[in-house]
Amino acid sequence: MEIIETKIKDLYIIKPKVFADARGYFFESYNKDAFTKQGIPVEFVQDNQSLSNKGVLRGLHFQAPPFAQGKLVRVIKGSVLDVAVDIRKNSPTYGQHVSVELTEENKTMFFIPPGFAHGFATIEDNTIFSYKCTQTYNKESEGTLLWNDTELAINWILENPLLSEKDKVGTCLKEFISPF
Repeated sequence: MEIIETKIKDLYIIKPKVFADARGYFFESYNKDAFTKQGIPVEFVQDNQSLSNKGVLRGLHFQAPPFAQGKLVRVIKGSVLDVAVDIRKNSPTYGQHVSVELTEENKTMFFIPPGFAHGFATIEDNTIFSYKCTQTYNKESEGTLLWNDTELAINWILENPLLSEKDKVGTCLKEFISPF
């Protein structure tokens, strides 16, 4: 398992070692010891999975403390553009983001710690997205940044994404008061 630092501290791209042969493939999708050795001592308490068609955009979501969530995300089937935005108010990279393409072929994963807003745009129909969370879901602590905020300048690669009502009315970074 290769754990790669990104331009934003504490965000990691994970490339598993895949063992493939005529039968199919095998890889570790999580290894606590490997994460701990990299300085990522996390405990996951909830697993989630979603199915989305091409053109769906989910995010940018977060949960405020004390229910803040870290996530280890990956695609089981299909592909997404995955995005994490730093919303830690004292961070030198506050408001900056990292994007990574996660696909069933590349098997790449993305670790997003608490203090980040997270979202993804689905590139293929019938995409199955999986994520492990360090905290259980708490509706009262959830928040949403506006996905198309010009200050964030995220290239979502979608022109007219299909959005939930919640995602249509997220908060602009300029008006956002970070709980982190």
